[in-house]
Amino acid sequence: MNTQMQRHSCLSLQYGHVVGRRDFLRQVSAASLAAGSLNLTDMLSASAVQMRSRGMACIMLWMQGGPSQFETFSPKPDHANGGDTKAIQTSVPGIHIADNFPHCANIMDDMAIIRSMTSKEGNHQRATYLMHHGYLPMGGVKFPTLGSNVAHQIGTANSQLPSCVRIGGRLPNSGGGGFLGVEYDPLILPVATRPPQNTTPQTDVSRYERRLRLLDGLQEDFADGSGAQVVADHRQLAKRASDMILSPSMEAFALSNEPSGLRDTYGTGDFAAGCMLARRLVEHGVTFVEVTSRGWDTHRDGFSRTQALSQQIDQPMAALISDLKQRGLLESTLVVWMGEFGRTPRINPSAGRDHYPKAFNAVVAGGGLQGGQVVGQTDPGGTTVVDRPVSVQDLFRTIYHTLQIDAEHENVSHIGRPIKLVDGGEVVEELIG
Repeated sequence: MNTQMQRHSCLSLQYGHVVGRRDFLRQVSAASLAAGSLNLTDMLSASAVQMRSRGMACIMLWMQGGPSQFETFSPKPDHANGGDTKAIQTSVPGIHIADNFPHCANIMDDMAIIRSMTSKEGNHQRATYLMHHGYLPMGGVKFPTLGSNVAHQIGTANSQLPSCVRIGGRLPNSGGGGFLGVEYDPLILPVATRPPQNTTPQTDVSRYERRLRLLDGLQEDFADGSGAQVVADHRQLAKRASDMILSPSMEAFALSNEPSGLRDTYGTGDFAAGCMLARRLVEHGVTFVEVTSRGWDTHRDGFSRTQALSQQIDQPMAALISDLKQRGLLESTLVVWMGEFGRTPRINPSAGRDHYPKAFNAVVAGGGLQGGQVVGQTDPGGTTVVDRPVSVQDLFRTIYHTLQIDAEHENVSHIGRPIKLVDGGEVVEELIG
């Protein structure tokens, strides 16, 4: 029996917990699909804003490893701590960023830099967890991630795609739906250029559905024993995966459908493809998308490595924000750029920087927030926040507020404990447009 269930799990996308999203209330008719009577244009005619329950979406651009604030959005060219990195003028007079980001400099009007992020967590795993959950790990409590909470609160009830998608593979200790349940786990894509695995039925639709009914019957005997909850979870996930597989909305994953000129605007590489896919998914009604860039743990050769990494993300990030704006989606889509912490002001003997959570930066754009500004600042050497410190809880509360989610909302954990989406913190009012 378990073998049969494992075989079908391979149909269910091969990504651990399969498809994290709200219940699919609109199922595709298999008969209509087979007959070719469903029109893709009709299916997608409603705008993404109308599809989501509150019209909002979020794209997180995650820099795994901890990007240096000095080489990104908080350069210190007039101080020894700034190293070799130069600053360039942006489209907003008086705001300068590192010369590694010329494309982002051109759209500074739409971006806001938080230069006063501060935390106490300098360990990669714990800091990654904190920046994905708003909480530190706690024994016995499986906290949902930011993306899972957003999907739970405002995910699309009638979407045929997941409400939460992570592009770039799994992250260490970053979690998923937690006590909200496996249905709020993200759909994980290793790369954006390949659609989710095992999403093409290996037979015709009618035969595929017969196999699903057979599987359901086989599971019935197992459910009558001690595996009732296991079977219930598996049935739920299998149904959602099957609905997605048969959905015309799978077209959203087809990057080849994008005009070549637009693809050139985003640039090349996995991160560029991830940004373009994030825009397509949001356009098709997905509520939360995370795109990962790796390699930012620059203890050695920090300047050259950060420069190379920045070249991979600068153009795609700017293109994503501009593309959303041109399509009328930026006001309803919050874009957040961040990593787990920053890097030390002091340059180490290996020409790199070490972990530094005390003062780092993040960038936000869209969602109705006020762009073209800098929030907070550090001292001349970048060692200490001297104006408007912003905690992780402050950032999370601001994100939830922007997405029209009540941060005071309480979920109940598996042990019966009520847990707020954010415990403490305050909205960064300077960002509210």
